[in-house]
Amino acid sequence: MGYELKHSTRRKVSAGKFYPMGAVLTGEGVNFAIYSQSAGEVYLLLFDRPEADPTDIIRMEQRTRYIWHVFVHGLKAGQLYGFKAAGEYNPSRGLRFSTYRLLLDPYAKAITGKAVNTDNLLLAYDVLSGARDLSIDVRDNTAVIPKSIVVDDQFDWKGDRHPDIPFEKLVIYEVHVKGFTAGAGSGVQHPGTYLGFIEKIPYLKDLGVNAVELLPVHEYYTEDFITAKGLTNYWGYNTVGFFAPESSYGTGSYPGCQVEEFKTMVRELHRAGIEVILDVVYNHTGEGNEMGPTISFKGIDNPTYYILTGPGGESRRYYMNYTGCGNSLNLGNAPVIRFVMDSLRYWVEAMHVDGFRFDLASVLGREEGSFRNSASFFDAVSQDPVLSRVKLIAEPWDIGTYQAGNFPVDWAEWNGRFRDTVRRFVKGDPGQVRELGWRLTGSADLYGDDGRSAYNSVNFVTCHDGFTLKDLVSYNWKHNEANQENNSDGTNENYSWNCGVEGESDDPAVVALRKQQAKNLLCALLFSVGIPMILGGDEVLRSQGGNNNAYCQDNAISWFDWSLVKTNAEMLEFTKRAIAFRRRYSVLQRTKYFSGIDNDGNLVPDISWFGRDGGSIWWDDPDLRVVGYLLDGSESRSELGDYLLFIVFNPDHCMQFMKLPQPLPGTSWYRVADTSLPAGDDFLAAGSEVALNPQDQYLANPRSAVALLCR
Repeated sequence: MGYELKHSTRRKVSAGKFYPMGAVLTGEGVNFAIYSQSAGEVYLLLFDRPEADPTDIIRMEQRTRYIWHVFVHGLKAGQLYGFKAAGEYNPSRGLRFSTYRLLLDPYAKAITGKAVNTDNLLLAYDVLSGARDLSIDVRDNTAVIPKSIVVDDQFDWKGDRHPDIPFEKLVIYEVHVKGFTAGAGSGVQHPGTYLGFIEKIPYLKDLGVNAVELLPVHEYYTEDFITAKGLTNYWGYNTVGFFAPESSYGTGSYPGCQVEEFKTMVRELHRAGIEVILDVVYNHTGEGNEMGPTISFKGIDNPTYYILTGPGGESRRYYMNYTGCGNSLNLGNAPVIRFVMDSLRYWVEAMHVDGFRFDLASVLGREEGSFRNSASFFDAVSQDPVLSRVKLIAEPWDIGTYQAGNFPVDWAEWNGRFRDTVRRFVKGDPGQVRELGWRLTGSADLYGDDGRSAYNSVNFVTCHDGFTLKDLVSYNWKHNEANQENNSDGTNENYSWNCGVEGESDDPAVVALRKQQAKNLLCALLFSVGIPMILGGDEVLRSQGGNNNAYCQDNAISWFDWSLVKTNAEMLEFTKRAIAFRRRYSVLQRTKYFSGIDNDGNLVPDISWFGRDGGSIWWDDPDLRVVGYLLDGSESRSELGDYLLFIVFNPDHCMQFMKLPQPLPGTSWYRVADTSLPAGDDFLAAGSEVALNPQDQYLANPRSAVALLCR
C-alpha cells in the first residue's frame, strides 16, 4: 500500500552483505542490512537533517535469506537514514506495509529524537466506521518521524574491564538515569543525563552499593493515552530502539552523542567498582496493538516480529497481549530470537554492561501460549559464549502467569514473595513467621530443588513499581490522582502501614515510628541471604506522595530529591552502616543454603532459630511475632576469624525478652544494631560495637530490629 518509490541517487552503491544487521560503518562507506520476509521491496532513504526531505532514495536490490542489503560508498558516521517497505496492506493477514511510513531501523544504534504517532488523527474515523483498526493513512510521515543514525563504534575505553563481582557479593541500587540528577538540587553540570549521572558516582561509592540497575535506557515511545493527558512515559518500558541509548538522556551536543556519553558513564562506574545492569524490555515494543502507531517493526515485517491472532484463528489482525502493553514479541520465531540476542550481545560487547534484568520475563519463555524454562530463547542465551557469562535477572511474571522459581538455573529472579512477606511481618500481620524463615534464608523452597543457590533470589522490599520505603510506612492506601486515572491504576495490595496517620505528619511520635519501621525493613533486606536490591532514594526516605505507580511522572514526584541527603542524614548514615555490615560478614553472602553441613561434610548448626524468651520456635504459632536466629560464621573462612551473628526482629508493640545463645569460647556478645535506639547508636560502625551486660539476654524493644555480634 502507498505511493510508488523511485530509486534516486548519485552515490556509488553496491550489493553489500547480509551481515551484520543494521548500519555498519567501514572505511569505504556503510553496509545496510534489514530483515523482511514479507516485503516486496525495501528502500533506504538518506537525510542531511531530521526534518528535511531525503537526499537519496536507494532501492535495495539484493536479498539473501530474507535480509535486504546494500553498501553505500562514501558515507560517514552521523549519516541519518530510514527505511520504507513496500508490500501488501492486509491487516487480516497481518500485513501492514505502507510506503507512506518511514521506518526506524530495528538495529539503529542511535535515533535523532522521540517518535510521534502520526496515525492517531484517524482514530475517530475508524471508531465511527466500526472498524477496530487503524484505517489506511495516506499522509506521509517522513518529515516528522525521527531518523536512525550511523554510529562509529570506536571509543576510548581506557582499559575498561568488567568488575565481575560475584553474585553473592552484590548490593544492587535500582535507579532512573534521568531522575537521579534531574532535580534542581542535584548540582550537576548536565542534569538528567548520562554525564550528570557520572557526577554522582562518588555518592554511590560512599553509600556502599556495587551495582546499579538502571531503569530502561533503550530508546522508548510515549503512548498516546499518556501524551493526551499532558504526561509522558517516565519509566521507559515501551522500547522502539533496542540498540539505541535513550536520546533524551544525552546532552544533545551532536547527533548520536548519547552513545559516547552512555559508554563514558559505564566506564566511570566500572572505575569505581560498580557494575551496570540494564532493565530491558524484550517482551513487547512501543508500537502497541492494532490501534497503535507504525514506527518500525509493524511496517517492516509485522507477521515475523509479533504474535498475532484473530477470530477463529484465521485472521491475524490482532496482537496477543501477554504484557498488558498491547503486543508481544514472537520469541518463538528464529529471526526475532536472533534480533534479541544481537541486541543483548551489543550491549555487553560494544557498551560494556554487566548484565540485564528482564521485564515481564515470563513472556520470553512462552511458546505456543505456555511458559517453558526450556524455551528457545532461554536455550539460546545459555549456549551463547557472551551472554551465558553475564548477570541475568528475571521479573518472573507477566499479565497471565507467575513463574517464581521456574527459570533456568543460571538466572536470578526478583523475589516478589520476599517483598510481600517482609512487609507483612514488619507491620505486624500474624502468621508470617514460617514464610519469613524461608525468605530470610534465600528462599530454598523456591530455588533450592534444582541445584540453584541462595543468590538466585534478588530480595527487595521496594522497587520503582510501588511505594517508596518512606511511603510504605506513611500510607495505607495509594494516592495516584496525579496520574489522571481516578486513582484506579496501581496495585491495591501494598501491605503498608501509615503508623497511625495517612500521609505527611509533624507528630514527633509518628515521625519517629516511621523512621524506625523504615530501618526495620532495611535491616530485613540487608540481613537476609540472597542479593539485596535497594530502591534509589530509599536511603534518604524519598517520597512520591503516596503514588505507587509513578510511571508517567517525569517531575519532582519521581526525581531524586537531593535536599534529603542533608534533611535525612540520619537514615543515610544508617543505610551506609547496614550495607557495610552486610559486606563485612560473609555468612550473609552465602552461595549455599543453610544445610547444617560444613565444607568437610560434618554436621554443624550453621543456623539456629529462636522464638519467645529465646526458646524453640513453633513455626505455625499464629500469635508468634518475635523471631531470632543465630548465624555461625566459624565456617566462613573469614579473615575476621570465627564469629556468630544473632539477629532479632520484633514487630510486636510489646518489648520481648530474648535469651542469648552461649558465646564462642573466649568471646563476648556485642551490640551492633538496634533500630529503637537514637540516631548514631542505632547502627554502630565497625570497631565501636558495645559489649552487652548481661551477656545472656537482650530486651528487644517494640517494633525493632537487632543485630548482635559474638567475637
